[in-house]
Amino acid sequence: MRIDSKIPVATMLVFLMIILTSCSIPITGAREEANAIIDRWSAAYSSNDPEAVVKNYRPDAILLGTVSPVISQGTDAIRNYFLPIKGSGNKNTIGERHTLVLNDNAVLVTGFYEFIRMKEGTPVPAPSRFTMLLIKHDGEWLIAHHHSSPRVQPNQ
Repeated sequence: MRIDSKIPVATMLVFLMIILTSCSIPITGAREEANAIIDRWSAAYSSNDPEAVVKNYRPDAILLGTVSPVISQGTDAIRNYFLPIKGSGNKNTIGERHTLVLNDNAVLVTGFYEFIRMKEGTPVPAPSRFTMLLIKHDGEWLIAHHHSSPRVQPNQ
């Protein structure tokens, strides 16, 4: 390739740099965005705010709650499941998790978390496991499916 001597090489390099740096490069991807929703869910649970928890779910979401004998589907059912946390002092901490990006709009996350549930003023640990399917719709990530169950502890 021959460079026209009328255009200084420095000018061409600056032009090339501008083109390369102006390309749209996403700062975060589906993995990070979906996991941020799970972290937001955990923080809402730990703040004992059922409404903030429910905002993380799609209106048609399905929840198989850790301490529920029924399937909760839809906003009202999920809200009813989380109402007892209001003012409870309960906490949640996310532990190990694994993320599977299904596509740009669907992410599956599975892992372990621990609930601290207050029983008569005493904190009671409740190690649990979870799977969440998060869907991005109209630019917003929300939980579409959430399964939670007690974690089986290894034999000692």
